[in-house]
Amino acid sequence: MTLRITASIRNCASLPGMPQPPDRQLLSYLASYDRHIADLTLALREIVLEEAPEAIESVVKSYAVAIGFSFTGKPLKDGFCHVVTCATHVNLGFNRGALLPDPSGVLIGRGKSIRHITIREQSEVERPFVRRYLQAAIEQMGGPPEAPLKPVLKASQRPKQR
Repeated sequence: MTLRITASIRNCASLPGMPQPPDRQLLSYLASYDRHIADLTLALREIVLEEAPEAIESVVKSYAVAIGFSFTGKPLKDGFCHVVTCATHVNLGFNRGALLPDPSGVLIGRGKSIRHITIREQSEVERPFVRRYLQAAIEQMGGPPEAPLKPVLKASQRPKQR
């Protein structure tokens, strides 16, 4: 399957085949980036969600826009990957990438845990090993939960008992 995300950032939520539309806040953060970079970010997001449809996204904007993916909603503690949008490229990072096998020799980083793949062109997003690294990172975390997570009720939302 070839991914071509060419719709404008404003119309992105209606892209056919996207697992779930991007959050409006994410789209507003990406609007300040070059269109090519924003499209790469959304293409990587789509691939992550195709491989892990149960994943929970956490979007943060600081010096870059980062999307953390986990199955618990805790991307720092339990995250399996993240997409970081920079001015000239997008990084697909793996939270425990130092422990992943790297047969293609593409993982970058020298820290204790995190490794990433730098993506500059659409053709790089479509390389088969991108999905293989994602699948390995998901497997490394034990995969998605067996049963969907139940929403937690806050104390003020509990029904009154009679």
